[in-house]
Amino acid sequence: MNPMLLSLLVGALVVAMVVMLYTALRRNPEGKAADRLDALVGRNTRKDSSADMLLKQALQEVDRKTLMDRLTPEFFNLTKTFEQADCNIKPSALFGISVGLGVLGAALSIWLVNLYIVPIGAFLFFALPWVWLYTKRAGRLKKFAGQLPDAMELVARALRAGHSLAAGMHVVAEEMPAPISKEFGRVYEEQNLGIPLEEALKSMCDRVPNLDLKFFVTSVAIQRQTGGDLAEILDRIGHVIRERFKILGQVKALTAEGRLSGVVLIALPIGLFMMMLWMKPDYVELLWKDPMGVKMSIGAVVLMLIGSYAIKKIVDIKV
Repeated sequence: MNPMLLSLLVGALVVAMVVMLYTALRRNPEGKAADRLDALVGRNTRKDSSADMLLKQALQEVDRKTLMDRLTPEFFNLTKTFEQADCNIKPSALFGISVGLGVLGAALSIWLVNLYIVPIGAFLFFALPWVWLYTKRAGRLKKFAGQLPDAMELVARALRAGHSLAAGMHVVAEEMPAPISKEFGRVYEEQNLGIPLEEALKSMCDRVPNLDLKFFVTSVAIQRQTGGDLAEILDRIGHVIRERFKILGQVKALTAEGRLSGVVLIALPIGLFMMMLWMKPDYVELLWKDPMGVKMSIGAVVLMLIGSYAIKKIVDIKV
């Protein structure tokens, strides 16, 4: 390819990426502040209940949609996923960043390797923000699960000291770190604003998909209807969670070798392919130019997917 034409192409792709990033990250703080004030004073006339109005997140648009919001496919409007990850960015903004990175990946693929690798480079760079999002979500949920036994014991101590359940949740919100303090503090604020406690707890279960948290919410609902010693129930739930974490740690230690073998077996052919594409591209061009090479490539990808799924099912033991 002509070096001058390549330089112009790379420059155009970089300019397009910058424009998309600017469009995605452009915000309207005055409009957001006005929307929040209208929601607090009840100026927004809607048919939704007061609970739905209080639970509506800032990620959801109220009146307007920006250009990037209109261009973002509905599939990428994962509001609940953004909420679970505690990500202070709009789905449309993340989609715009992904598009910009995809353009950058395509430009780098043309510049550093060759034209055939453009779809792979664009897809990998496009997926980076979404990998970051789901990694952040998984880390936050894992941290919440680790904090839950201590929160159960803290609420149980508050109940034994004579405090109400809402006051016990307020203690958790004040004494424990995020993310559990934020979720329990939100439940406390919602019930102060008039939402029934059971409904606020169910909303927390929707935001945090955790089985142990569902046990806690179910036990609270049953205790408020039939009575009983809630402090003892919470102590037992905390004990069960701790014991399950111990077993899970032992399972991870025993399956570490299998998980590492799976990573190596999946990464080895991909790394070898990239190295050969860099060192001797004409040697691997047969994989997509020759009909037999195309069949072999498809078969290799299918077998890798089957193998990775089999290894995951072997090492992923539910506790």
